[in-house]
Amino acid sequence: IMASTAAGKQRIPKVAKVKNKAPAEVQITAEQLLREAKERELELLPPPPKQKITDAEELNDYKLKKRKGFEDNIRKNRTVISNWIKYAQWEESLKEVQRARSIYERALDVDHRNITLWLKYAEMEMKNRQVNHARNIWDRAITILPRVNQFWYKYTYMEEMLGNIAGCRQVFERWMEWEPEEQAWHSYINFELRYKEVDKSRTLVMVHPEVKNWIKYANFEEKHGYIALARKVFERAVEFFGEEHISENLYVAFSRFEEKQKEFERVRIIYKYALDRVPKQQAQELFKNYTVFEKRFGDRRGIEDVIVSKRRFQYEEEVKANPHNYDAWFDYLRLVESDTDADTVREVYERAIANTPPIQEKRHWRRYIYLWINYALYEELEVKDPERTRQVYQACLELIPHKKFTFAKIWLLYAQFEIRQKNLQNARRGLGTAIGKCPKNKVFKGYIELELQLREFDRCRKLYEKYLEFSPENCTTWIKFAELETILGDSDRARAIFELAIGQPRLDMPEVWISYGQFELSIDSDDRIQRCRQIYEEANKSMQGCEEKEERLMLLESWREFEDEFGSLANKERVRKLLPEKVKKRRKITAEDGSDAGWEEYYDYIFPEDAANQPNLKLLAMAKMWKKQQQEDEEEQEEEEQQIVVEESEGIISQTFAELSCYL
Repeated sequence: IMASTAAGKQRIPKVAKVKNKAPAEVQITAEQLLREAKERELELLPPPPKQKITDAEELNDYKLKKRKGFEDNIRKNRTVISNWIKYAQWEESLKEVQRARSIYERALDVDHRNITLWLKYAEMEMKNRQVNHARNIWDRAITILPRVNQFWYKYTYMEEMLGNIAGCRQVFERWMEWEPEEQAWHSYINFELRYKEVDKSRTLVMVHPEVKNWIKYANFEEKHGYIALARKVFERAVEFFGEEHISENLYVAFSRFEEKQKEFERVRIIYKYALDRVPKQQAQELFKNYTVFEKRFGDRRGIEDVIVSKRRFQYEEEVKANPHNYDAWFDYLRLVESDTDADTVREVYERAIANTPPIQEKRHWRRYIYLWINYALYEELEVKDPERTRQVYQACLELIPHKKFTFAKIWLLYAQFEIRQKNLQNARRGLGTAIGKCPKNKVFKGYIELELQLREFDRCRKLYEKYLEFSPENCTTWIKFAELETILGDSDRARAIFELAIGQPRLDMPEVWISYGQFELSIDSDDRIQRCRQIYEEANKSMQGCEEKEERLMLLESWREFEDEFGSLANKERVRKLLPEKVKKRRKITAEDGSDAGWEEYYDYIFPEDAANQPNLKLLAMAKMWKKQQQEDEEEQEEEEQQIVVEESEGIISQTFAELSCYL
């Protein structure tokens, strides 16, 4: 049992142990192994031995073997077209054209949309001079795949090489029905040009109406001497694209064409037309060409037109970007007024005034309203069309929201315009409407000034009355009204006006009192000085409780000037005692957010009655007097000390001289 067991066991070989595990001195890399394998050509198989066929039987065997191999490959994967092509080309190499044709047809049944298959099939037929078969294949190809341009190109090339011009043209016409890409059309055009068929070459732009094709079309007509037709092509192109799809290149080409024909005025018109419509960022080349043209063929005026056109173009871009940029409109209008006709200027003005401010607040309308003013002045002074000027003013006045705000300048300019047109009734009606709708100080003053110039004093009186009803606290109005009556010699009415003025509770300004006093002084009467002094006294009493101390000071200074000229010493001294004392004070400043912003100095005026009512002010005055007395005492003491020092110095000097004299 033991022996059988031992015999049944298989011996397991022992694993060799590596005694020296240190790296070898020469290391072999993978790159070295690959290089050596290539050098020794270990992976290359020897070419198969050449087989020499000696008779027809061996040839048939060879063909059968090859065909079986090709068929096996096709059977394994029918969709691999390269197997079909190799099979057909092998048959073609054996001059078995019919078999090759059959293989191609079988392949087309598998994948009739394979472009390479059709190309190889047709090339085989052409190579073997099977023209009709080739035509048949090309015809089938372009019918099944009409968008494959390569078929059409090869088909037309074959027909042209065969001299079948009519057939080639027919193929081109079939191709053009599919509206192919531009290069196909160019091929057709070049084909017709090669055979002098110019009339058949004018259809490209109808299918591909791009700018470059219009330009090529025009150049084509020009090249063949059809100048009028070339110009017509450019005009059709401009009309076709319109202003929405305008192109810089089209106008540049059009201008160059006219320049070649020596039509310089046409060139100038084309450039100006284009510059008015092409966007600025797209017109750099246009400006450049226009400038070069004017330098070559234009005069000084032409060069200036180029500059004006460029500036005008810039303004157009600015107002398009921001229609409410009224400063840009002003600059634009100033430019067109200096260079263009009235209709163009009116058009720009109408575009400008159409951009009304979006918010009905006066601060937003201040710049806008000057567009209307400039428009009206242009119509009146430059165009000299009074009726249109009147329409501009009326349209402007209807546009302004007078219930919220108005502009007195517009009303006054309209009235002055009507006066210049000798239409006084319209001027008065306009100013009356302004006072009724939106009374303003400037309107009243302008209306009164107008009636004064016309010497309509009764109307002036009525206007002053209306003015004072509107603004009774306006001291200037009272003074001017009284001055008017004084000029007219009605002293009683002037005095009554002043009395009414000083009786107004809201009118506590010293100007009226001073004017009243000057009025009484100007009256030629014996008691005029006494009347004037009495007015000053009443005014001083009236303004004793006035918070604005500067106004009372103004009154007292005017009174002092009056007394200096007409008063006695007692009166002068009396007024001098009424004058206030100017005192520098400090007060606390508070910022907008309520925080402490420090202190500031200011001057205040303390009148004698104020000083008597405030004991602190008396104490302050006594302190100032004491300080002044102290300074005077200190100055006297210093003078006495200096005198003593001088006397002592003189005694010492005299004693020294005496001793010297005794010694000598």
